[in-house]
Amino acid sequence: MASFSATSLRFCIPINQANKMNHNQLLRRSFPGRGLLSNNNAFHLRVSCAAKPETVDKVCSIVRKQLALPETSELTPESKFAALGADSLDTVEIIMTLEEEFSINIEEDNAQNITTVQEAADLIEDLVVKQQS
Repeated sequence: MASFSATSLRFCIPINQANKMNHNQLLRRSFPGRGLLSNNNAFHLRVSCAAKPETVDKVCSIVRKQLALPETSELTPESKFAALGADSLDTVEIIMTLEEEFSINIEEDNAQNITTVQEAADLIEDLVVKQQS
């Protein structure tokens, strides 16, 4: 099983319980010298293409301003808009401001998938590259 998105690739390899090797033995054989990687029944690998730090910083600045967050509040790429107190209207306003600031057009389908600062920054960079092509 594999799942894909615009910014990440994730592999989930189920380990057959009927196999003679348990999952810990399989992981040791697959990754010698690395010890145990997982205690569950699947091995997960995630590869992300992170946006430039300046894009993430600009998105943080826009989110901070849009949600009237104090300068002392911590915003990271993993910060979720909902956890910062944004409702659906706030999220729409953030998207509109991002479109204006970066001179891009974010399709509704893509906008609905943006829940974190990193997701917004990654999408912005993808759209900017497509615009330049």
